[in-house]
Amino acid sequence: MTTAPRPSAPVHREIDTRLGRYVLAADGEDLVGLWREGQLRFPSAERRGGPAEGPHALLDRAEQQLHEYLAGEREEFTLPLAPAGTDFQRAVWAQLQQIPRGTTVTYGAIAHALGRPRAAQAVGAAVGSNPLSIVIPCHRVVGSSGAMTGYAGGIETKQALLLLEGAVLA
Repeated sequence: MTTAPRPSAPVHREIDTRLGRYVLAADGEDLVGLWREGQLRFPSAERRGGPAEGPHALLDRAEQQLHEYLAGEREEFTLPLAPAGTDFQRAVWAQLQQIPRGTTVTYGAIAHALGRPRAAQAVGAAVGSNPLSIVIPCHRVVGSSGAMTGYAGGIETKQALLLLEGAVLA
């Protein structure tokens, strides 16, 4: 009798960056989390998993790419992603990945793109639940007036990311 493969358990690594301390989490071959320490909706220890001991191919690549991005040496991430969320959340996160670097869009524009023009608040909730900040660029979403609005990692971090990308801020 064969046994079904046991699902992998997530592992994480804490890293220091120029924007503060971040936690990267991987589950199997996929990156499942990138959170700023202390941010809103910071995940539970169970969701982050145990600390990765020693080298970890995916976490090593993710850490390197994050540092390159924050140094202005990388424009996009090339990592396997598997964010956990509802179908609606994943649809919103897919829209976030279509926002070009250095530009911003509104929550309403994302709602329209999804064919749900009255769902701007639901889009905002999904954006706020993004488990892969920076990699899935939720910092590129602004309020209807172009104003900086909520960002789980803090408005200062959002502004720093947009300035790094060369976005024109309102």
